[in-house]
Amino acid sequence: MIEPATATTRPLLQVQNLVKHYPIVKGALFKKQVGTVRAVDDVSFTIDEGETLGLVGESGCGKTTAGRCIVRAIQPTGGSIQYRDATGDEVDVATLEPSQLRPLRREIQMVFQDPYSSLDPRMRISDIVGEPLMVNHVAAGRELRDRVAELLRRVGLRPEYMTRYPHAFSGGERQRIGIARALALNPRFIVADEPVSALDVSVQAQILNLLQELQQQLHLTYLFIAHDLSVVEHISNRVAVMYVGKIVEMAETEELYGNPKHPYTQALLSAVPKPDPRLRSKRILLRGEVADASNVPSGCYFHPRCSYADDRCSRQAPQLEENATGHLVSCHRATELSLVGVPMGPRVSI
Repeated sequence: MIEPATATTRPLLQVQNLVKHYPIVKGALFKKQVGTVRAVDDVSFTIDEGETLGLVGESGCGKTTAGRCIVRAIQPTGGSIQYRDATGDEVDVATLEPSQLRPLRREIQMVFQDPYSSLDPRMRISDIVGEPLMVNHVAAGRELRDRVAELLRRVGLRPEYMTRYPHAFSGGERQRIGIARALALNPRFIVADEPVSALDVSVQAQILNLLQELQQQLHLTYLFIAHDLSVVEHISNRVAVMYVGKIVEMAETEELYGNPKHPYTQALLSAVPKPDPRLRSKRILLRGEVADASNVPSGCYFHPRCSYADDRCSRQAPQLEENATGHLVSCHRATELSLVGVPMGPRVSI
């Protein structure tokens, strides 16, 4: 059986000053670094056990790179990723050697964005879901088949499906298989990298409800990465908004949606669909494109697209500071502006 984890009041994950830079190199023979892509640029946050932190932003803002650094799919350039393991010890995932990471692979898992490319088309479902169990010598033979059958039932699939190949399944079913694979080793922390963005809206709701049910049953902790704030609203306890490698605002979900403090957050919220015509407001269209992470603007990275920017914004980079209790924002004019948010409905299943 897959047993729920035990709750605690201490943070499960603490990310401090996380940096991931990619060098830009030119020259076929004598390679020379001519620049740097600042994919993740000094990101800090904590996640409590049993909590879901939503990490949102436009494509190219660095949210997926941050998630991959946390699971050590890629090596961070700098910063620390303090994770409290099942024994209660804190380890810095960012500095561990590959051999030291292996025990943590059981506790930290990832659900990928594309359910079509994340499953090997040449492997049966029994092999895809059972591979983590075999590699870690957890189960074999009849016990392995029983564990795979249990995992498939837990994500809403029939055990008979384990003899089939991925091409026989729809996108939503494939994502359920990916979730079952992530659950195989009874993890405590899951990075969900846009797990519903490639699915139809009706299927998105099913997968979100499944993730919420699994969280309650197994006491899982999520870092939920997305670009759609209407999705993040229903699953996240807190939301962090990223722009060009930096977190520009972070708060409890209801507080951030109803009382945004950063103009970028307001612009993202204006694109959230509102079923009630009385609540609809004019969408804010940002001018220009997302700043180039290899050639970032001076001062505030958002100032070239911000209608509220002044001279200070182009000269001085703002710091992520507490504007209200638990509400962090990186904006020089946060205390001056009165921005429009989005009223949240009841927190119920979609």
